[in-house]
Amino acid sequence: MTTTQIKSPSVQFIDISSANEGQRIDNFLLSLEKGVPKSRIYRAIRKGEVRVNKGRIKQTYKLQLGDTVRVPPLRTSEKTIQNKVSDSLRQQLNDNVLFEDDDLLVINKPSGLAVHAGSNIRQGVIEALRITRAELPYLELVHRLDRDTSGCLLLAKNRNALLNLQQQMMQHDMNKRYLTLLKGQWGQQQKRISQPLQKNSVSSGERMVRVDPDGKHAETLFIPLKLLPNSQLTEVVIFTGRTHQIRVHANHTGHPLAGDDKYGHRGFNKEMKKLGLNRLFLHAWKLGISHPTSGQKILLEAPIPEHLATVIATLEKSQ
Repeated sequence: MTTTQIKSPSVQFIDISSANEGQRIDNFLLSLEKGVPKSRIYRAIRKGEVRVNKGRIKQTYKLQLGDTVRVPPLRTSEKTIQNKVSDSLRQQLNDNVLFEDDDLLVINKPSGLAVHAGSNIRQGVIEALRITRAELPYLELVHRLDRDTSGCLLLAKNRNALLNLQQQMMQHDMNKRYLTLLKGQWGQQQKRISQPLQKNSVSSGERMVRVDPDGKHAETLFIPLKLLPNSQLTEVVIFTGRTHQIRVHANHTGHPLAGDDKYGHRGFNKEMKKLGLNRLFLHAWKLGISHPTSGQKILLEAPIPEHLATVIATLEKSQ
């Protein structure tokens, strides 16, 4: 059974299928209207603009099979809506599928591509995929990657798979491993960093994260793979999923990431740029999960982007 939408220029009426049964109305609307502020969603519910079976509901209402949801226009400008996907992006997404079955879709996300729409970003991976995979009744991000980070991005094709995979993350049963290039060397020993992280904003409005005793717990393991001139190729395992966690923890050790223009070292970044590095050197390399239906262990690996491999090869030759 699929969710059907009857659209008019001003209002949508959506019949709820098994894919969204049991989901809270506020979370349903947030997933339906990516990029719309939460305050706008909650105001629409509170004022009765959103209705279920013609009646008012609270934001905690859980959707039932067969419910009809009235959704008002929630966006303030049609300019924020982009209903087409360029041929190049469509091809890029199709070429980067790492794994797909009835429950999962895993892509090797390119660097520079946001996972979802937001401030000054009209279309991300999830919006593009919902257009190019319009036949899918359900598609949600299981986790996120920073815009500049490439690699394994996991999406769920049904609500049961999403909840199962989110539970794996909460219980630290999901194995996320990244590949990065750090400034300097500390030898072959591993470093385990457990430092709380706090989000804050600087005067320009740019979001920054810093180590702060009042922040949230964050834990990162750095595993040196290869010592290179003034740098080291490093595998990173994260046990928590805080914003900019790897970048801030690496900088905290005195070994920031190559190409990091927010937390990195300007001189080191200039050296790397001469070698052809024009992006953040951070790649979501491997992802280990238990399949949400079969329980089978799956290890997914995103090939290292060619330009990152070229930087590594250039450094190796200069040793």
